[in-house]
Amino acid sequence: MASLTLLEMTILIIAAFIPPIIYLIIIKNTERRRKEPTRRVFFAFLRGATLTVFLAIMIELLLIYLVFDLDILRASDLLGSSPELQTLILACIIAPVTEELTKALGILPSIRRASELEDGIIYGAAVGLGFAATENLFYETAAYLEGGFAIWMGITIVRTISSALLHASASSVAGYGLMIKRLFGNSWLPYCLIAIVLHGTFNLIASAGPLLEDSLGSSGYLFSLMAAILIAVGAFSWCRRKIRTIERGQM
Repeated sequence: MASLTLLEMTILIIAAFIPPIIYLIIIKNTERRRKEPTRRVFFAFLRGATLTVFLAIMIELLLIYLVFDLDILRASDLLGSSPELQTLILACIIAPVTEELTKALGILPSIRRASELEDGIIYGAAVGLGFAATENLFYETAAYLEGGFAIWMGITIVRTISSALLHASASSVAGYGLMIKRLFGNSWLPYCLIAIVLHGTFNLIASAGPLLEDSLGSSGYLFSLMAAILIAVGAFSWCRRKIRTIERGQM
């Protein structure tokens, strides 16, 4: 595998982190009154980009080993040995459950110091965007090393307008539920489930290109990509509308 120069690594880091930071500024500034301190929001972002994402990676690797590699689980007897099926299980079940639960853990320290319902959405988005930034760096670096500049550029654009927004939106739902739990004592588990289902649905649709190829040809890949982007953009827009709605109700 080719090595990276300092300039190349710097460009990759900037490309991976700047779009999520811009989204973070957008979601933070959606709140008009009693805005959360920038320092706290940025620390939540850093928590998502470091501790949360690496905890998720370790748990996912463990689950992949348990499900697909350990003979005692007999996963191949239950699920078959199809690489496509294993990929779907990883993308639509293991990854959403693991990542949304670990992101929820990353949100908790911020929730303990928050005081308004919409703060849960903001801190949830901050952790999710930090998570997305580091994940972007991994995927985009691999794309650059394996496919060169053109492939890297395509992956970077797609992840910027899809995966980054999805991570922000899903963890915003979980953060909203955690804030409801803190303020009113209601269970946050339904919101965590919504976050997991949203994430899993996005991954399923984004991975549906090969499944649609027989009926739609190469257009199946474009269709699945556009549908996934619409889900991510729509969910992020919902988060911003929810913040405004909560603020109007408090006026």
